[in-house]
This record gives sequence, structure tokens and C-alpha cells, in this order.
Amino acid sequence: MVEEIINKYYADNQPLKEILLRHSQSVAEKALKVAERHPELCADKTFLQQAAMLHDIGIFLTDAPGIQCFGTEPYIRHGLLGAEILRSEGFPRHARVAERHTGTGLSRKAIITQQLPLPAEDFLPETIEEQIICYADKYFSKSHLERVRTDEQVLLSLQRFGKESVDRMTAWMNLFG
Repeated sequence: MVEEIINKYYADNQPLKEILLRHSQSVAEKALKVAERHPELCADKTFLQQAAMLHDIGIFLTDAPGIQCFGTEPYIRHGLLGAEILRSEGFPRHARVAERHTGTGLSRKAIITQQLPLPAEDFLPETIEEQIICYADKYFSKSHLERVRTDEQVLLSLQRFGKESVDRMTAWMNLFG
């Protein structure tokens, strides 16, 4: 299922497909390690693997030439765009992961305050799987596939999303780390 969806949308852009696959595999591996370390969380490992591989499916629609994305949408919309794709493919649960993974999720207040080009609603991870994937994603960049960010680098990168984002990540670091 994952492979079919990725191939459907990335057949014409092999360099971007490779970036997407490498990044998503790193996120999936970290997410699964969290689930293995914390069986008390009862995370659905099959779903974690699939959703981690699909969380960035919408990047091809954005304008981020540094990572081979030649679309027209602002990059911050990639989660929402990916969610639309996943819903159209019949995967609403996976879509929620895609739309809620930017930063540590985006609140309605943050979207309005920062005048982000997103609907004024909450896009915050709620389920344990949404939270784990969002957490794991912050350690891996699509522009530097060979690097794993440190906790300090992750927190620094989240400052642009505001204090609530940093606080949410700090809580996840304590819970999942």
C-alpha cells in the first residue's frame, strides 16, 4: 500500500522520491524504536511504519527546490496537501498524521498569530501514533539526509513555531526518549 501510493505520486521525480524514502525510513525507524522501548503506550507498530512512510507525501506539491520540490504551494502546507492526498486514497487515519506533523503540530492560535497560509484550526497530534511520528520526524531533515539532529538542535529548530511547540517537544523527549 505505501509503495503504491509513493510510486503513484513520485514516478516522475526520482530524485525527490529518493529523498522522501530516505527521510521517511529514518522517521519510521525512530518511531518504531520508541514503540519498542515503550510497550506501555500500546502504539500500533504497523500503522506507525505506514504513516511514517507517508507523512510527507505532499512535499512534491510545494516550492522547495533545495530538496527537488518544484510545486507552487508554500512548503508549510505540505502536511495539509499530503492529508488531502491520503484522504482521497482512502486513508483518513494516515492523513491525520500528515496534517499534524508540522513543527510539533500547529494550533489555531499559532496559525492566526503567525499568519500562516493554513486554515485557522488546530492541527495538533492527538493519538499516541501521531505524537510519536511527529516527535521522530523532528530529528531528520530532508536537506541533510545523513544527519541526525541532537535534542538541542531539535529544540532550537522549533523556536520559530513558538514556546508551545518547544514545550510540547520537551514533554515528548521526556516521555519517548
